[in-house]
Amino acid sequence: MKQILKLEEVAMFGLSIFLLSQIDLQFSWWVYILLYLAPDIGMVGYSINKSVGAVIYNIFHHKAVAIVIALTGLMLHNDYLLLTGVILFGHASMDRIFGYGLKYFTGFKQTHLGIMK
Repeated sequence: MKQILKLEEVAMFGLSIFLLSQIDLQFSWWVYILLYLAPDIGMVGYSINKSVGAVIYNIFHHKAVAIVIALTGLMLHNDYLLLTGVILFGHASMDRIFGYGLKYFTGFKQTHLGIMK
């Protein structure tokens, strides 16, 4: 079953790459790669405590948040919101491929996908 979930995440990650190729912004591809790592800034919340860290991390890594931002950008014809949503969605998919799920308040390694090794 785990392999099916990973395959599903690979497909969603591929979808995000395809969508990024469709957004017509004047950025180089290296900027996209840099921005793909930007949602990990959410880990800074763990410097305060586990609960704050989990909330901030989950906001940056929740696919529903990403979809709402992307759809808002689409409806408002705002390419930057659309780009942000697509990047958040793709980053969350990429993280889940490697086993990084949404975090519980008990600690960074406690995720909705199980305990990280």
